[in-house]
Amino acid sequence: MADDQAGAPSAAAKPAAAPAGPPPADPRKAEARKRLFGMLGMGVVAVGILYGLYYFLVASHYVTTEDAYVGADLAQVTPLVSGAVKAVRVADTQSVKAGDVLVEIDPADANLAVARADADYQRAIRTIRGDLATQDALTAQVGARGADIGRAKAQVEAARAEVAKAKLDYDRRQALSASGAVSGEELSTTKTALANANAQLAGAEASAAQAVATQKAAQGQLAAQAVMTQGSVNDNPQVAAARAALNTAKLDLERTTLRAPVDGVVTRRQVQVGQRVQTGTPLMTIVPTGQVYVDANFKEGQLKKVGIGQPVEMESDLYGGSAKFHGKVVGLSGGTGSAFALIPAQNATGNWIKVVQRLPVRVQLDPQELAAHPLRVGLSMKAKIDTSHPGQAFAH
Repeated sequence: MADDQAGAPSAAAKPAAAPAGPPPADPRKAEARKRLFGMLGMGVVAVGILYGLYYFLVASHYVTTEDAYVGADLAQVTPLVSGAVKAVRVADTQSVKAGDVLVEIDPADANLAVARADADYQRAIRTIRGDLATQDALTAQVGARGADIGRAKAQVEAARAEVAKAKLDYDRRQALSASGAVSGEELSTTKTALANANAQLAGAEASAAQAVATQKAAQGQLAAQAVMTQGSVNDNPQVAAARAALNTAKLDLERTTLRAPVDGVVTRRQVQVGQRVQTGTPLMTIVPTGQVYVDANFKEGQLKKVGIGQPVEMESDLYGGSAKFHGKVVGLSGGTGSAFALIPAQNATGNWIKVVQRLPVRVQLDPQELAAHPLRVGLSMKAKIDTSHPGQAFAH
């Protein structure tokens, strides 16, 4: 009992046991964690390698942009003649075919102009035909003047014979007058006859000269008339000018009906019935939806490998991914958008910060795809050019 009491204090004097620490790490879990991080690192490396392979084998052969828009060469409808609008056959957003009637201008003035030009044309034809008849008459006159010359020459020869005969009679009687065989009265008579014969010869020669002059005048008139009537009636300059005026009047009459120049959609109609329009006044615009193109604005650093003829894949925000458009590069703009801005940038003054410029690349679309999924001017597009295909370099 005493021993028990003696031993009690020594048992109580023993220090208390230290609290238990964290259990030792399980080496299997640590190994699993290391393996997981290793696999994760290998996955990251694999992804990087795969991305690098994808970039060098695929992505590096494409350049893309979302800064692309649908454009078209719009057809402006303007009248070529002035007049009051009689009828307007179309409205905005209406689809039309090439040749469809758009606007009709009152043709009354044009009809009068055609009638007046036709009358001038017919008068020109009759005038030339009259000139041809006059030419025939002048030809006959030239022939008649030739006959007059022949007659005058015959009269001159007859007068010369009379002069010779009268002179012979006068000389013979003058020789006999000295012997008194011929009376003075008879000698005076033969002298007078000789004088009359000389006068008749002078008159005949004057008549012959006048006949020659008259013939030359007729020949001159005939030559002038021949110049005016050279060729056929249809080839005559006066007739040709009148015919051209008639054709012009008919063309103006035809132009009173304005027709659609291309297939497309009517937009910006600015004409009403009764309005008087002048030549060149814009009436409406036709958007050729079947001939639209895409202007894709690429950064200047993306154009190193871009060339004409390379294929382009596009997607429209209108249809989303449900429709893919395909085309090819057909050209590169001659300057950036800022270069052709109304107020171009002035980088020579102030603090300058480089801004990457964009150049419009013209893309021609597939007509069949356009027919299946029509586009409108100004719609946004996404464009991707395959630069792996050989293309013709842009002209520099």
